[in-house]
Amino acid sequence: MAGGCSIRAIWILSSQDAVVYSRRFPVVERRWRLACDKESQSAGATDSLKVVPYLPTDSELAAAFIDRKKREGSVRGFGIRTSHSVKGSDSWVDDPITRHIISLNIDKEEQGESHFIWPVILHVKGPFYLLALPLVEPHHLKTYARMCNRSDCGNTIGEDENLSSLLLDLPSITGAFMVVHTIGDIVTGDITEPEVVASASPSVGGLLDSLTGSIGISGRAKPVATPIAASATSSTSVSGTLASDAPKIGSRSLDKDALQSFISSAMPFGTPMDLSYSNISAMKMNGFSSVDVPSADSKQPAWKPYLYRGKQRILFTIHETVHVAMYDRDEIPDSITASGQVNCRAELEGLPDVSFPLTGLGSAHVELLSFHPCAQVPEHGGDKHAVTFSPPLGNFLLMRYQVSDGIRPPVKGFYQLSMVSENEGAFLFKLRLMEGYKTPLSLEFCTVTMLFPRRMVVSCDGTPSIGTVFSTERSVEWRIITSGRGVSGKSIEATFSGTLKFVPWQTKKPPSSGSVFGSIDDEDSDFETDSPNNIVNVEDFLAEKMSKDLQAVDLEEPFCWQAYSYAKVSFKMVGSTLSGMSIDPKSVSIFPAVKAPVELSAQVTSGEYILWNTLGKCPVAATRKA
Repeated sequence: MAGGCSIRAIWILSSQDAVVYSRRFPVVERRWRLACDKESQSAGATDSLKVVPYLPTDSELAAAFIDRKKREGSVRGFGIRTSHSVKGSDSWVDDPITRHIISLNIDKEEQGESHFIWPVILHVKGPFYLLALPLVEPHHLKTYARMCNRSDCGNTIGEDENLSSLLLDLPSITGAFMVVHTIGDIVTGDITEPEVVASASPSVGGLLDSLTGSIGISGRAKPVATPIAASATSSTSVSGTLASDAPKIGSRSLDKDALQSFISSAMPFGTPMDLSYSNISAMKMNGFSSVDVPSADSKQPAWKPYLYRGKQRILFTIHETVHVAMYDRDEIPDSITASGQVNCRAELEGLPDVSFPLTGLGSAHVELLSFHPCAQVPEHGGDKHAVTFSPPLGNFLLMRYQVSDGIRPPVKGFYQLSMVSENEGAFLFKLRLMEGYKTPLSLEFCTVTMLFPRRMVVSCDGTPSIGTVFSTERSVEWRIITSGRGVSGKSIEATFSGTLKFVPWQTKKPPSSGSVFGSIDDEDSDFETDSPNNIVNVEDFLAEKMSKDLQAVDLEEPFCWQAYSYAKVSFKMVGSTLSGMSIDPKSVSIFPAVKAPVELSAQVTSGEYILWNTLGKCPVAATRKA
């Protein structure tokens, strides 16, 4: 039973904790009842935990969900054992995963009974709470129930029963997460496909491409519009705005008919068959014909329910996202990681196999690597990695990877902000852009933003060496390079210094409920604010005065305090990758052989790219030295 994924029930609750949709799967529930009967027959007389084959009604589940939210302090809960934790609750287990895999106690008042259900997968998407109850073995439920009542906490070393080991034995939980994430995208209308871009004009190649690219008149790549009727005899337009095979449901109220139709097609008996909304929608819209039936000697994969017909080509797009934390301090090393994905669109007739060598693995120091189920990847060696795949229809994510070594930050420098008085500060930026990077990599735009969530900006005085400045009440935005004025083949030094004036500070008492960590009262400090002239360090005095009533933010970010100051960098680069990961279009082969052009595009965007204030406080995680 634990070898696959089957769902006993799905519930969707509104922000008012009312069930707006539910679906139960009797076939899976019958398997659960048989497993419970078998467990009860084999259980010994000393076994006090009894598993009852019970599934709550919508009203019972809503009441249990509300009760858990009150007991745990929020929808997701604490995730760790605190003074508010109750024995038998999820937080008593003392594991953050219990914020996503929860349990519910169903009380039947008229019968005086209480039923325990687990594991319930919780996913929050927009205004909805999505719950899925996957099928597990009854002894797994008993194991978790014992964890909720034991005296110690956490995953104790040497302990026979711990949550990590239990979850590793339950692949059905991973499948249930995929189900709720897909349904969450459907009910909120957030159905998108991986972006694949193609050149607006065909490439001539050779010297002409080099010359036109160097003077900035090369064709700009555009997202590919995905045709809805993919099995039509003719292909639709190549360039234009990004579209999806799946029709948008929109951000309006829950469309129960569309959701019911998807679940009936994707998992009619509770076992997920195909969670691709694009495939399901296209099959319902286009149906099948005799031309969609492959030859007898070909095995049609589940991810390609019908065959493509039209002009043939293959498009690859490598998209990297860079996450950086720069401190400009000798005692704290800067942190930089890049997560990337290779998106693909293979418009090929029949059921061909595509293979290519993925280059850059050795130089990029790839830490994590995962592939689409359609890919076959043997053990790699050296700097190349052979990849063979049978492509599905439309745009799809072929592979993901993560790199954390050997990458140079495209925007490097420091940010300093010092309060010269209670309501006025002086700042300085000194940055270098594109240092060490050459053509074909180009920087399309770059923006630096100073954020002040607790102060209102009155004015910002200063002139940058390059770019323009825009300010709002809560931020100051420095647009170093704007769209349409990209930089390629050279590095740029950018500086910006000036002063900021804020609305006079108004000290507020933190609310009594506050965070679970408590709050900081004005009376908790013996700092004398009446005589600032007696203070040796004026900046320390101002910092304490402005932050003494700050409280920790909620547990969503337990290590982040609102007193920190930083600047955020946003940018986009095109033409290549930072990690060196690449695909040579000339090395792509198709079997059976067919003449189809292959195009490759690459782009790099900023993720959490943070410049911490050198003169302020900053969070840092200790890392183990190699």
